Amino acid sequence: MSVLHERIKRTSLHAKIRKVEDVISMFKNGMNLGWSGFTPAGYPKAVPIALADHVEKNSLQGKLKFNLFIGASVGVETEDRWASLDMIDRRWPYQTGKNIQAGINSGRIRMGDRHLSMFAQDLGYGFYTKDNGGRLDIAIIECSAIMEDGSLVLTASCGAVPEIVQIADKIIIELNTSLPNYEGLHDIIEPINPPRRLPYLISRVDDRAGSPYVRIDTDKIVAIVESTLPDNGRSFSESDETSDAIANNILEFFQFEVKNGRLPKNLLPLQSGVGSIANAVIGGLAKGPFSGLNVWTEVLQDTMLDFIDSGKLDFASTVSLSFSVEGFKRFYADWDKYSKKVIMRPLSIANHPEPIRRLGCIAMNTPVEFDIYAHANSTLVGGTRMINGIGGSGDFLRNAYLSIMHTPSARPTKTDPTGITCVVPHVPHVDHTEHDLDVLVTEQGLADLRGLDPKSRAQLIIDKCAHPDYKPILQEYLDMATKDCLARKAGHEPQLLDRVFKMQVNLAKNGTMKIDNWDL
Repeated sequence: MSVLHERIKRTSLHAKIRKVEDVISMFKNGMNLGWSGFTPAGYPKAVPIALADHVEKNSLQGKLKFNLFIGASVGVETEDRWASLDMIDRRWPYQTGKNIQAGINSGRIRMGDRHLSMFAQDLGYGFYTKDNGGRLDIAIIECSAIMEDGSLVLTASCGAVPEIVQIADKIIIELNTSLPNYEGLHDIIEPINPPRRLPYLISRVDDRAGSPYVRIDTDKIVAIVESTLPDNGRSFSESDETSDAIANNILEFFQFEVKNGRLPKNLLPLQSGVGSIANAVIGGLAKGPFSGLNVWTEVLQDTMLDFIDSGKLDFASTVSLSFSVEGFKRFYADWDKYSKKVIMRPLSIANHPEPIRRLGCIAMNTPVEFDIYAHANSTLVGGTRMINGIGGSGDFLRNAYLSIMHTPSARPTKTDPTGITCVVPHVPHVDHTEHDLDVLVTEQGLADLRGLDPKSRAQLIIDKCAHPDYKPILQEYLDMATKDCLARKAGHEPQLLDRVFKMQVNLAKNGTMKIDNWDL
């Protein structure tokens, strides 16, 4: 018996095994599709790649387009290639890749941005496919096994799979026989619509509140396709001098909070985003003075394996194993050790306000920029150009025990040796409001904003976080705005609407945010 047949324990489903080319005709222009996956992990590969090959071979660019609903981004060899072939009409709620971003910003692809936990439940409610009765035409789900009752064992992520399979008319299973059987690594709570939704019984990071399997209606399965393609793992983001300085500022803050009794010695469950700063923070914790730590987050990067190896991380709950190719090899090579320390949950549970607030998570995420009053922009460069999407950062920052945002004080450019300041008078797009953020950090320092009024926040952010080249410019603006607004008895949060974006306008015109003066 083949590995494929062995993994499909419900033998009646063997009759639904198909070759990948046999499913191409099932896809029609304009269909609503739901995929498994969350970051480049656990996403379907064989069917999307075969569809792309079909479009390219038959010159169907722009003639076979779909609406894609996926938990988050997936591998560039699928959605980004689809974008290059003009195969995407709508895309929710988060994406990665040069081609898909170009398509969005040129108006060719319609993207909606949404907090991830809300996306999953709203997808299940049928909000995004109202014109189709709230349904998806086809779901493509990667699995590592199918159980005797027909339930699914997912692979390296959970994403929005429970919601997708509930509203899909047809389901195509990609059973990946090149991966280990992931049975036991998932904790799936079946979505129940209000008003009969039950509380999530999670009071510890390692609590199991659901089932290791995704229940489905097996009558919806129209094909089971074997896949042997690995996840196109996220490349490892090495930390640098700036990232290390930011991480040190955060670790010193944690020690200060423990000393003053506002954090326990083993901190609280940690949520960390992706990238070099996140890796530097996790790397610092792996070498730092804290032990008995837990993680409640969306993605585990390679440094989380170092964290486990250090003996200081007790357990990690995540949506996705967002490892590099080498990271996946490492995880599989020491499966028994790592798998006992990890559980994967759907994003509608991992990102839900209820467990985040109950567990008292410490949220740490990187924005594009923040302003002197602690509004942050995570999505739109210049207020208009989409990068990836808000993702789950807002889910955590709005509900965490401590909400921390970290960024370099300036980002390098070709036209200015200092670069673009990441601390501005006002962000041109607000993803996270001043009401949601507690701590802002750059390599220059850390601003603890808890309990401060707006003008005190602004002064502290300039003093602690701004780059020295931009500090005088920002200080002059704050002083001028404060004087003007207080004189008009409108000085709670001083801004000058005719000048607040002058630094951004100067960047567009002259290639630098270093303005000569604040004159009109």
